[in-house]
Amino acid sequence: MDPMSALDSTTATEYRRVAAALSYITEHRRSQPTLNEVAAHVGLSEHHFQRLFQRWAGVSPKKFLQFLTVEHAKRLLTTDLSVLDASLDVGLSGPGRLHDLFVTVEGMSPGEFKRAGAGLSIYRDLIDTPFGPALLSRTARGVCGLAFVDEGGVESLFQEQADRWPGARFSSDPAGADALARRIFRADAAASAGELRLLLTGTRFQLKVWEALLTVPPGRLITYGGLAHALGRPVGAARAVGQAVGANPVAYLIPCHRVICGSGELGGYRWGLARKRAILGWETAKLPERGVS
Repeated sequence: MDPMSALDSTTATEYRRVAAALSYITEHRRSQPTLNEVAAHVGLSEHHFQRLFQRWAGVSPKKFLQFLTVEHAKRLLTTDLSVLDASLDVGLSGPGRLHDLFVTVEGMSPGEFKRAGAGLSIYRDLIDTPFGPALLSRTARGVCGLAFVDEGGVESLFQEQADRWPGARFSSDPAGADALARRIFRADAAASAGELRLLLTGTRFQLKVWEALLTVPPGRLITYGGLAHALGRPVGAARAVGQAVGANPVAYLIPCHRVICGSGELGGYRWGLARKRAILGWETAKLPERGVS
């Protein structure tokens, strides 16, 4: 397998520095570190750090951090549940809108689920994203996995997939992964137009939660309790909803990063809170209105 295909190879290095900066700022937020202190922490001059951050996020570090405050999160929290499209009741046939991509979800049939992927061909490749390396997996019927590589390394992701699809045949297609990664993470690219399909396996409840997440647009947030309510579940079902959110096999495209606690705190994230902060801020910075009101 090609060790890394897709986007500019500098993006992984940029993300590591940005993630380290965000973690440092979060840990020292009470002392309000200066730009120079943060730059020194990531081993750059103030000038070079400012330029790197601006290139990665499209806004200054100061502006970016405004997107990550609890107060801003509370303003963005979804209070009108109509933002969760009424087609939730339609099943898995209704499309959800994610930036310039139309994402549609297909759930595997009970028979296919029982066969555990037998006869299914899955291409899986490492890609470089604005949030670090990730493993992208896809079939002829759609994307079936997108997972960021963390401390466990890529081998743990391979094992997770083998457990999820024990009967599948795995192979590599770096060129196809490169083209798809550009559609996903370069919303300004011409290739971003068109439909993107997801092929998912999970319980009926998990599929409903993941489908609901597709209706939460960029720049909006929802709480675990709000998501439970939108699905017609009691507030006490927030924990079950949280477990389904955490089991999401397709990072970023199914935007589980947009689910936060009712207090405005970020809550958990399968791929790390530093990455959740980075995705939320980066996503908000890409909106035409630049997010902060």
